[in-house]
Amino acid sequence: MLNPIVTSEFANARQRLIVRPATDRIALVGRVRIPGDKSISHRALMLGALAEGETTIEGLLLGEDPRSTAACFRALGAEISELNTERVTVRGIGIGNLKEPANLLDAGNSGTTLRLMLGILASHPNRFFTITGDDSLRSRPMGRVVKPLSIMGAQIWGRRDNTLAPLAVNGQVLKPIHYRSPIASAQVKSCILLAGLATEGATTVTEPALSRDHSERMLRAFGAEVIVDPETISATVMGPAKLTGQAVIVPGDISSAAFWLVAAAIVPGSDLTIENVGINPTRTGILDVLLQMGANITLENERDAAGEPVADLRVRYGPLQGCEIGGAIIPRLVDEIPILAVAAAVAQGKTIIRDAEELRVKESDRLAVMAAALQKMGAQVTEQSDGMEITGPATLQGAEVDSHTDHRIAMSLAIAALVAQGETVIDRAEAAAISYPDFVPTLERLTASPI
Repeated sequence: MLNPIVTSEFANARQRLIVRPATDRIALVGRVRIPGDKSISHRALMLGALAEGETTIEGLLLGEDPRSTAACFRALGAEISELNTERVTVRGIGIGNLKEPANLLDAGNSGTTLRLMLGILASHPNRFFTITGDDSLRSRPMGRVVKPLSIMGAQIWGRRDNTLAPLAVNGQVLKPIHYRSPIASAQVKSCILLAGLATEGATTVTEPALSRDHSERMLRAFGAEVIVDPETISATVMGPAKLTGQAVIVPGDISSAAFWLVAAAIVPGSDLTIENVGINPTRTGILDVLLQMGANITLENERDAAGEPVADLRVRYGPLQGCEIGGAIIPRLVDEIPILAVAAAVAQGKTIIRDAEELRVKESDRLAVMAAALQKMGAQVTEQSDGMEITGPATLQGAEVDSHTDHRIAMSLAIAALVAQGETVIDRAEAAAISYPDFVPTLERLTASPI
């Protein structure tokens, strides 16, 4: 009998994921359904809590990050049922009615939770809030949202000149602004627009490039007046707004689908269909780049679900070519760059990734961590200040690598291990559960039957 492709070892809550090469033994064949979109799950919980009446959510992501959001809003007075994928009920209390909690709010590892909540909390007058997170989150930059909120009149204090959590917020009556963001960031944009919900007048954010637009879509669905100008790349919310509870269906997260897209593209013989994937055009940079690289991907059963475009994605193995990734497409695939680096390592020719310095302040320094891990596995990678240059195809070798407690690093390295020679050990692989609780079981299932 063949040894299993994927096995795990656990010690003191840390998981060592052991992956053996799939090439010539396993192809990824069949169908897979991915978890709900993390960005949409966060926003459905938040807007449901701020709405009047009942919101129901189907397909919610059960990762650690949305659990942090739910816990925070329960502490602020919203009634949120036990989280599950079938149906979550949120009984909101209306904009401006969040209560002052007795304890610290804990955002865990979730930058989305902390940054978006700052906009909401700052606009609740005469209430005091303190919000923190885990070691990783307390080291990540919050000045990018504190600055525009301060221009609106917010009072926020924290470490390192109010740029690091824990952060204390003294809610105020805010004034509307037109903020020209120096970076394309959905978290910055969403934070300001959420602050604008309780603010008299028009609150506008203009970006240098279009970031994901889930907030604009969902705010409109909940009843807010939202104006989007594609020519100026701006979004405006008119306040004060009233939100009404809605039925939300969360599509599958394309950031989670990205791992299977690359896996099936690089493991010989694969033919995999990923079901119910959100294909919001502000998120489909991963598809554009993989198609540019020559990946065999087709969209099937295209449809609309609660204002978000959805499709099944079929991907088949085939040779890939290097390409250049940079400029305006980066905000549309910034979370997918680690797994794209894996595709680049086995592609023919050079891949240049630039304008991605944002990756240095994610859950880990993703540029440095991915470059080091792929180099350890035998890839030809040169780290740059804002990206990487990767020349392939490389014959990857199994190695012992570390996720640095970063979920996207853990999953990307597991996919790289499928085409490496020899055994790869990924330390702290439990991080994958932050956004994809079933990643390892799904990997085990897809690699369980030899071809």
